[in-house]
Amino acid sequence: MKKRPIKFSLIYRDMWQSSGKYVPRIDQLKKIAPVIIDMGCFSRIETNGGAFEQVNLLYGENPNKAVREWTKPFNEAGIQTHMLERALNGIRMFPVPADVRHLMYKVKKAQGTDIARSFCGLNDPRNLELSVKYAKEAGMISQVALSITHSKIHSVDYFMDVVDKAVEFGTDEICLKDMAGIGRPATLGKLVKAIKDKYPDIIVQYHGHSGPGFSIASTLEVAKAGADYIDVAMEPLSWGMVHPDVITIQAMLKDAGFDVPKINMKAYMEARALTHSFIEDFLGYFINPKNRFLSSLMIQSGLPGGMMGSLMADLKGVQDGINYSLKASNKQELTEDDLLMKLFDEVAYVWPKLGYPPLVTPFSQYVKNVALLNIVQLAKGEERYSMMDETTWDMILGKAGKLPGPLAPEIINLAEKQNREFYTGIPQDAYPDVLDKYRKEMKNNKWDFGENDEELFEFAMHETQYRDYKSGRAKKRFEDEIQKLKSQSSTTKTTIAVKEKQTPNRNSYNKDKVEYPIAMIAFLLYSLNNRLISEEQHVQKNHNVWETIGYWRNLMTINLTYNEEEYPVKINKAKDKEYEFEISGNKYNSKLCFIDKGELDFTVNDKTYLANISKGDEGKTKITINGGNFQMFRNDLLEQEAISHGEEELMADEEHHIISPIPGRIFKINVKEGNKIKKGDVVIVIDAMKMENNIVSKKDAVIKKILVSLDEMVDAGVALIEFE
Repeated sequence: MKKRPIKFSLIYRDMWQSSGKYVPRIDQLKKIAPVIIDMGCFSRIETNGGAFEQVNLLYGENPNKAVREWTKPFNEAGIQTHMLERALNGIRMFPVPADVRHLMYKVKKAQGTDIARSFCGLNDPRNLELSVKYAKEAGMISQVALSITHSKIHSVDYFMDVVDKAVEFGTDEICLKDMAGIGRPATLGKLVKAIKDKYPDIIVQYHGHSGPGFSIASTLEVAKAGADYIDVAMEPLSWGMVHPDVITIQAMLKDAGFDVPKINMKAYMEARALTHSFIEDFLGYFINPKNRFLSSLMIQSGLPGGMMGSLMADLKGVQDGINYSLKASNKQELTEDDLLMKLFDEVAYVWPKLGYPPLVTPFSQYVKNVALLNIVQLAKGEERYSMMDETTWDMILGKAGKLPGPLAPEIINLAEKQNREFYTGIPQDAYPDVLDKYRKEMKNNKWDFGENDEELFEFAMHETQYRDYKSGRAKKRFEDEIQKLKSQSSTTKTTIAVKEKQTPNRNSYNKDKVEYPIAMIAFLLYSLNNRLISEEQHVQKNHNVWETIGYWRNLMTINLTYNEEEYPVKINKAKDKEYEFEISGNKYNSKLCFIDKGELDFTVNDKTYLANISKGDEGKTKITINGGNFQMFRNDLLEQEAISHGEEELMADEEHHIISPIPGRIFKINVKEGNKIKKGDVVIVIDAMKMENNIVSKKDAVIKKILVSLDEMVDAGVALIEFE
C-alpha cells in the first residue's frame, strides 16, 4: 500500500518571533536561505507577515526590500512562501481600513509571497471574508487559519462552522493555528477528520506551539486524521515556547507509516550553526531565556507561551504595589510564584465571563491584562473590571468581531452603567478608507510610492515606524542600542553575583575619601534594589522601580536632599546591575556588584567602593564610605510635607491624591490644574502592558497639582494628581 505523503513547512519567522523581539537582518536571511533549501525537506517556508515588516522598520531598514530578497531564492527553488496576517488587524495590532488591507495582498504577492495565512483572533468569519477575497484577487493562495483554544464552547462543531464559511468564501486551504499549544490531541484529530470528510480536496496544515507539551501527540493525531502539512522548527530555536523540531517530527511520522521527506543533516547542521551565529551577533540580547523551556502551567490559563517573557515582567511590575495593599490590610503578601498562580486562576475566572475570546494576539493580551488588573484592584479593596482599557472594551462591545460565547451579566451591566453601546455591525465598516490621505502626504513630502505602491502600503500600515525609518531615527536608535549592548557585554564581569550573598574580597577596593556624588550613587543603588533601613522612609512604599511593566526605557530623575539642598539625579539603567548617573552636571558610570542588608559593593568609573547603609537622623538614611558619613533622603514623596508615613497617614494621603495602580509611561493627561472633575472621569492614561490604561478619579474634586509629565515613567504607588 502506498504511503500517504506529509510535507513540512519551516516556520523560520515565527521561530524568532516566539523567542524574542527581533528577526534576522536581510543580509543574514540571504545567507541562510540557500542552506535551508539544501536541507531538502521543506515544501514551504514562512518568510514574512506577523511582526516581520515592522521589525525591519525598527532596524531602520526597508521591509519591502527585505521581503523581496528573502522570498526570491525560495521562489526560484520551487518552495512556497507564506505570511501570517491578522484579518481585520492586518499585520499590526489594531484594525486596518479595507483599502489598506486590499493593497497588502497585491504588494505581498508582487514581493514573492505565495500564501496568505489569515486568522481572526475571534474566529469571526466576517473578518475573514475580505482576507479570502483580497488574497485570491491578488493571485495568492488563501489559507484561513482557525484560532485554536480549549473550552466548552470551542468544539469540533464550533470550528466546523468557521470552516464552512471559509470554504463558502473560497479559501483554498485550512490551517489549525494552535498558537498556545493547548489544543487537545484527540480533539484536533477529530477536527481534521471532520474537515477532510466534508472537504476531502482541501489542504489542511497544522501549526502547534510546543510550550505546554501537547504538540508531539497533536501532530501525530492530525497526521493520522489527514493533515497534509506540518509546521516545524529547527535548532537552536526549536522546542521551548516555539515549535517541535523537524528531526523529531520526521522520525515520528516515518515510524507511523507516512511518506516524509529526508533531511540533509549536513545542511541542517550548517543552518543550525548560522542561526546560532545570528543569535551570537545580536539577536540573543533580545531572547528571553524562559522561552527555552516547556511549562505545563500554561495549560490552565491557555495563554500562549510566546507571551511568557512579557507576562513575567508584568507580574514583577505590579507585585510590590499588590503586596503594599495586602500588607496595609493585614493580609499575607504574595511571592512571585503565588502571584503567577493567582494570575492563572484569575484568567481562568474572567475568560468565560469575557465571552471566551481565543487567547491569541491581541486578545490574549486583553484577557491577561483584565485578570492582572483585577488582582491589583482586589488587593486595594476595589471591584473587578474597574480598570479595563478602551481596546478591551472594543472587544467586549463587538467592535473587533463577534465573541464566541455570551458575556457575563456583570460585564453587560457594567457596560450599561458606563453608557457604552454594543456594536452589531460588520467590524470592517467602522474603519473608513485612508489611502488617499497617505498618498497626499507622500506627494507633499516627495516620497517615492515604490514598486506596486509598496511604500504607500508600509506608510499606511505602520505609520509611526515608517516615519522613524524615513527620518533615520529608527536606524540610529537601533544602532545605538546594539552598540551599547555589545560594549556592555564585552566589559569585565564581576565574579560575585548579586544573589549569592557571598561577601566579596574587598582588599583591592578604593580607600580614598569620597565626595557626596559617590554617596548619592550608593544610596540610590541600595534604595532602588533593596529596602531602606530607615523606619521613617521618605517614599511611600518599598519598591523596585526597575521592575516595570513590559520593556520600557529605564530612564528617570530622582531628587535627593543632602545638607538641606536638593539635588536632581538623572538615572539611566543601561543594563541589569549597570547604571548611568548625572549629578550636578557630571556623569558617572556605575555597576552594582553586591548587596546585602546594610551594605553595598559598587563601582563608579571603574573604582570599587564599599558603602554601609544605616538609619540616620530625623528619618534620613546614613551612607558611610571610607570613613565619611553622608545623611540624605529621597524627595519622591506622595505628601511633600509628611515626615512620618504611618498607615493612617498613607490612607489619608490617598484621599488627596490619585495614585498609580501600575507602573508604566504617562501617555495622556486629560486635565489641567484648577479643573473640576467628577467621580469616574478619566484623568490620566498610562501606557502599560501594551495597552492604554485609564486612570479614573474616585470622587468629585478639584485638581490642585499635576505631579507627573507626559512620557514620564512611573512606578506603582506613585502619586499622579493632587486634589485641593
